[in-house]
Amino acid sequence: MTSTAQAPTPGAGTAHPDHLGHVIFIAAAAAMGGFLFGYDSSVINGAVEAIRDRYDIGSAALAQVIAIALIGCAIGAATAGRIADRIGRIRCMQIAAVLFTVSAVGSALPFALWDLALWRIIGGFAIGMASVIGPAYIAEVAPPAYRGRLGSFQQAAIVVGIAVSQLVNWGLLNAAGGDQRGKLMGLEAWQVMLGVMVVPAVLYGLLSFAIPESPRFLISVGRRDRAREILAEVEGKGTDLDARVAEIETAMKREHKSSFKDLLGGGFFFKPIVWIGIGLSVFQQFVGINVAFYYSSTLWQSVGVDPTDSFFYSFTTSIINIIGTVIAMIFVDRIGRKPLALIGSAGMVIGLALEAWAFSFHLVDGKLPATQGWVALIAAHVFVLFFALSWGVVVWVFLGEMFPNRIRAAALGVAACAQWIANWAITASFPSLADWNLSGTYVIYTIFAALSIPFVLKFVKETKGKALEEMG
Repeated sequence: MTSTAQAPTPGAGTAHPDHLGHVIFIAAAAAMGGFLFGYDSSVINGAVEAIRDRYDIGSAALAQVIAIALIGCAIGAATAGRIADRIGRIRCMQIAAVLFTVSAVGSALPFALWDLALWRIIGGFAIGMASVIGPAYIAEVAPPAYRGRLGSFQQAAIVVGIAVSQLVNWGLLNAAGGDQRGKLMGLEAWQVMLGVMVVPAVLYGLLSFAIPESPRFLISVGRRDRAREILAEVEGKGTDLDARVAEIETAMKREHKSSFKDLLGGGFFFKPIVWIGIGLSVFQQFVGINVAFYYSSTLWQSVGVDPTDSFFYSFTTSIINIIGTVIAMIFVDRIGRKPLALIGSAGMVIGLALEAWAFSFHLVDGKLPATQGWVALIAAHVFVLFFALSWGVVVWVFLGEMFPNRIRAAALGVAACAQWIANWAITASFPSLADWNLSGTYVIYTIFAALSIPFVLKFVKETKGKALEEMG
C-alpha cells in the first residue's frame, strides 16, 4: 500500500481529546484482523494430537498440515498491499473476513486430510492479508503522537486472539471429558475448536463497515471531499484540512507506487533497509515463539503433563503474553522501540537457555524430574513475557514505520512474507527436531535470541517520534 502519512501541521498529529476515542475505535476495529490472526494461528494447538490420531500420521506429515497455513500467510502478505492499493483498505479487510469464515467452516468439516490442509491455506491467506493491512491502515489514520500506541493494537489483538483461542479450546476439551476426539454437538471436540472461529470472523466483517476508508487511499483515487471529512474525524476540526490534503497530495506526486523493482539495490540484491526489515522478521520467528502457541499442548504432554493441564498451561502462557504486550504498549512511545527490543532479547536468552537445560534431563516414568519440570514451565512463561514486551510489538511497529515512503508498501510486503516463511520453517521443523533432541532444539532458539542483540545494536535505527516521511 502506498502510505503517505505526513509530518504534523498545526493541529495535526495530536488528535483533539473529543476525537481520540473515535480514533481508538477505528484502530481497534482494524486490529480485529489481528485478533483473527492470533486466533486462527493458535487454535490448531488444541487439535494437533487429535489430527495425528484421526489420520494416523507421523510427526513429519503432521508438521506439514500444521505449517501449511503459513504458505497461505506468505502469499497473502505479499499480495495484500497491491490489492489494497487497487480496491481500498476496507475492501481488503472484508475479503479477509470472508476467507476467515470459509476457512473456519471448512476446517471444522473436513472430508480428509488434504482438504483440511486446503482450508488451512485459505485461512492462512486471510491471516497474511490481516498482517499487512492492519498495521498499515492504522499507521495511515493514526495521529503521529499516538501512532506507536495505536500501532501496537495489532499485536495486542493478536495476543488476545491467542489467549481466547486457548481458553475456548480448554473449555471445549473439558466439555468433551478431556478427550480431543470426544463428541460435542455431533462433531469431535477438535472440529468444534476450529469451527468456533466463525464468530470473530463475522464480527470482523461487520466492524469493517463501521470504520472509514484511509484518507490517503481516498486522495489517491480523487475523493478529496471524503478524505477531508475523515481527516477531520481523526485529527480534529481544528486541523487545517486544506493544508493537510495539499500535503498528502504533494507527497503523493513526489512518489510512485512501490514495486518489487524499487527494493533492489546495494551489494546484496535488496537495499540495506529492506534487509534490516527482513532480519527483524526472521529473528522474531527464529527464537521459536510460535512453538509456544502451535505446539505447547503437545510439548507439555511429551514431558508427562496430562492433556487437560497442558491445555491450561497453554492458556496461562497466553495470559502472560497479554501482560507483556500491555507493558510494551505502555513503553513503546516512552523509551522507544530499540531499547525494548534489546531488553526483550536478553530476557528471551535467559528463558530459552533454562528451557534447554530443563529438557536435557531424561524423563522418569514419562515425566521430567520435579525440579526440571517447574524450571521448564516457569522459563517458558519468562520467555513468552520478554518476547511479548519487546519483539512481539516492536517488530510490527518498526515495519510500519522504518521504510521510506517510496518503497514502504513493497518493503512491508516482502518483510511480512519473510516473516511467514520463517514461521513456516520453525513450525514445520519443530516436531522432527523435538523427536531428535528437544533440548538441542531450544539451544538453537537460544542462539538466535542471542544473535538478535548485535543485529539490533548495529543495524536497527530508532523510529520513535519520527514522521513517516522522515524515514530514509
